[in-house]
Amino acid sequence: MNRIAIISDIHGNVPALQAVLKDIGRRGVSSIYCLGDLIGKGPSGDVAVDLVKANCERVVRGNWDDFIGKETTNGALKWHQERLGPEGLEYLGALPFSIEFLMSGRYVRLFHASPRSLYERIQPWDSHESRLSLCEGSELCRDPRPADVIGYGDIHNAYLQHLDGKTLFNTGSVGNPLDLTSASYVILEGEYGSRETADMNIQFVRVTYDIEAAIQEAVDAEMPMLNEYIQELRTAKYRGITT
Repeated sequence: MNRIAIISDIHGNVPALQAVLKDIGRRGVSSIYCLGDLIGKGPSGDVAVDLVKANCERVVRGNWDDFIGKETTNGALKWHQERLGPEGLEYLGALPFSIEFLMSGRYVRLFHASPRSLYERIQPWDSHESRLSLCEGSELCRDPRPADVIGYGDIHNAYLQHLDGKTLFNTGSVGNPLDLTSASYVILEGEYGSRETADMNIQFVRVTYDIEAAIQEAVDAEMPMLNEYIQELRTAKYRGITT
């Protein structure tokens, strides 16, 4: 069987990414796919881009990867743009929208947020119809057909659900998890490229990493919106919100 590690939402947190890459290597998984948001929030987007380029076989574009290349007057975004430089911005802007393939007789589609947009946010507690819509295709996808297995990132909240015969999962976040403080990723196991129905497994992995080292990197870099970032890493709550 083939095994693919699926990571997402690194957000410039290099200690978390390094811990996840080490764990993937320890498990003997050689193929890694990334579902976007390599940069933003954390201080080391440039290093995260280099690590993803060196280690990931396929990468799609996230919402941060998309809007970071646009002109802005926002001081925090300008700070991240300067850290990335022209080469990093060009790489992010050229990333594709989705990854699609057959595995164990099922059509698998992976994207950042939804099959329709990089900016449409759907949570595991949203309506049945909203979640089921993630199984649909669109003109942005390589193939518009509905998918059997759907994986995405964006919401930083790992989960697995079965909906009307479809399998839906979210990888959670490597660098900015908002469910638990440990980094999250998924291992997808099956017969890659096969049209024949066969076993297929989805495994969620949580990896402990040095949160304080990640915070110190941000402090040393004099990163904007530092307090908000620290709260999210230490509490796994969006901007420190507890309700």
